[in-house]
Amino acid sequence: MARLAQTAGLTDVQQEILSTVRDFVDKEIIPVATELEHRDEYPQAIVDGLKELGLFGLMIPEEYGGLGESLLTYALCVEEIARGWMSVSGIINTHFIVAYMLKQHGTQEQKDHFLPRMAAGDIRGAFSMSEPALGSDVSAITSKAVKDGDDYVLNGQKMWLTNGGTSSLVAVLVRSDEGHPEGTAPHKSMTTFLVEKEPGFGEVRPGLTIPGKIDKMGYKGVDTTELIMDGLRVPADRVLGGVTGRGFYQMMDGVEVGRVNVAARGCGVAQRAFELGVRYAQQRHTFGKAIAQHQAIQFKLAEMATKVEAAHAMMVNAARKKDSGERNDLEAGMAKYLASEYCKEVVEDAFRIHGGYGFSKEYEIERLYREAPMLLIGEGTAEIQKMIIGRRLLEEYRFQG
Repeated sequence: MARLAQTAGLTDVQQEILSTVRDFVDKEIIPVATELEHRDEYPQAIVDGLKELGLFGLMIPEEYGGLGESLLTYALCVEEIARGWMSVSGIINTHFIVAYMLKQHGTQEQKDHFLPRMAAGDIRGAFSMSEPALGSDVSAITSKAVKDGDDYVLNGQKMWLTNGGTSSLVAVLVRSDEGHPEGTAPHKSMTTFLVEKEPGFGEVRPGLTIPGKIDKMGYKGVDTTELIMDGLRVPADRVLGGVTGRGFYQMMDGVEVGRVNVAARGCGVAQRAFELGVRYAQQRHTFGKAIAQHQAIQFKLAEMATKVEAAHAMMVNAARKKDSGERNDLEAGMAKYLASEYCKEVVEDAFRIHGGYGFSKEYEIERLYREAPMLLIGEGTAEIQKMIIGRRLLEEYRFQG
């Protein structure tokens, strides 16, 4: 294993899991990732392999058939998978956010019903907050649920739904004013609904349509979709946790896990970019010597390796804080911000090291160059992270004048 991005204090079990995942990435993902990505093809064989490894149940408790592992183990696995192909890490990330929300906030019936099948990979999860007009401003959600007998009727349009087509369970955040008087703060009148559906596109159940895949610059293979609810009836027992008005808090708890995941993805992509850059620099010759012998290139490699190391350390710290039961929004925000920014910079430096070949689709760095920008906006933009970080710092360092 390489010198960079090592994690101290792992158990034998954690090391064995990571070794298995890294081996899978090297043999089953890296050799086919660029070809599948160029075709924008869903990596079914890879997903089946992850299912066989038990990775869909990694963080689900053992009592529900999962491996019961920590957020740290999960984040380190994501880092390895993103090193192979970032899109694959997206397929399991959304699944895990939903599983985590169920584990933390679901009723006993909801846990018993969904978690064993999610652990086996038979149910694939997706979650949906964003809408066409709002992006990171979750408080501006307009999708709505209205009580009607024993059901709720949901109407509205959602956007940027990862796994929208392939998933069979979507956690959807909507406004539900029932029981909340006029003037209630927007975040206190939101509810998360657990919506079951058939995988695929078109009308996947009465009142629910997944129009098709959004064509993207990068992050291909994984399906990113809209979700349209038009008179979608959902039973009251599919309100996450059984009580309305708690959806915002539930989603934000899940997003903290998601931000550690995005940080881990940034670490993985940056590691791969460094590996490609340092290898190419030793193969390519100019002026009679390998370009790695030129000081300008050595400076780039030094900066890239330092960024890989720093991002990994912050990501590990954020995961361990969440695992210890402490609030980690500050650490997760910092890790996500730093890892995504550093990832972009390391990828660009590797791209520069490749020279003209970096622009060729034959070279893997071309794919990484298109994938890195997604991390700057996924799970909240860099600007949103800085707002969160700034507010938390002012809470921690309140001036007592």
